[in-house]
Amino acid sequence: MKRFMRLPSPAMVVACVALVVALGGTAYAVATVGSDDIINGSIRNRDFKDGTLRGNEAKREGFGGGAIKESSLDASRIRADRLDSTKIGKVGAAALADGISRHGVISSAGALVRGRGITSVAKPGTGVYQVVFDADVRGCTYFATIGDEGAAGPGTGQIAVSSSPDNMFAVRVIVRNNDGSANVDRPFHLLVSC
Repeated sequence: MKRFMRLPSPAMVVACVALVVALGGTAYAVATVGSDDIINGSIRNRDFKDGTLRGNEAKREGFGGGAIKESSLDASRIRADRLDSTKIGKVGAAALADGISRHGVISSAGALVRGRGITSVAKPGTGVYQVVFDADVRGCTYFATIGDEGAAGPGTGQIAVSSSPDNMFAVRVIVRNNDGSANVDRPFHLLVSC
C-alpha cells in the first residue's frame, strides 16, 4: 500500500519559517542582550515584576518617592545590632520624623489617650503633668496646646512646658486658667521634636 504524501503549501512553508525566526530571535535576545546594551534611564519601575528587584541591584538614589510603597517602610524589621553607627548619616527630614515619633494627647485626669513614644504620664497636682518618653528629651523642643481628647471644641486657658528637672526622659506641663492666676485640669496635646 502506497501512501500519498503531499508537499506543504507555500503559505505553510512561509508560516513555519516565520515561527522559527520569531522564536529564534527571542532566544537570541535573551542570551546576548546584557545590561551594557540597555540605555540608561530607559527601564521604568513598571517594567519590573513585583519582588524581582533586590536592594543590591538598585543604584543609590535610583528610585523616586512614588516608586516606594509607604507600607513597605517598616522600622520594626530593622535589626539594630547589624547597624554600623559610623556609617549612618541623618537625612534632611530625620529631625521631623523623630519629632513625630514622640507625641501624645493627655486627658485632664492625666491619662494617655493616644500617642507614640510615651511610657507614662503622672499628675502630681492640679494642672501639673509629667509626661515620660522612651528616650532622653533634654535636648529637644517641646510644643503643647490645650485641646480636647475627642472631637469637642478646643479648651481655653494657658499652657507651659519645660524639661523635667529630675528626669531626663520627662517633660513637665503646667495648665492654668485664662488669666493665669490658678492651675486647672485641662486635656492637652504635646509634641516633642528632637
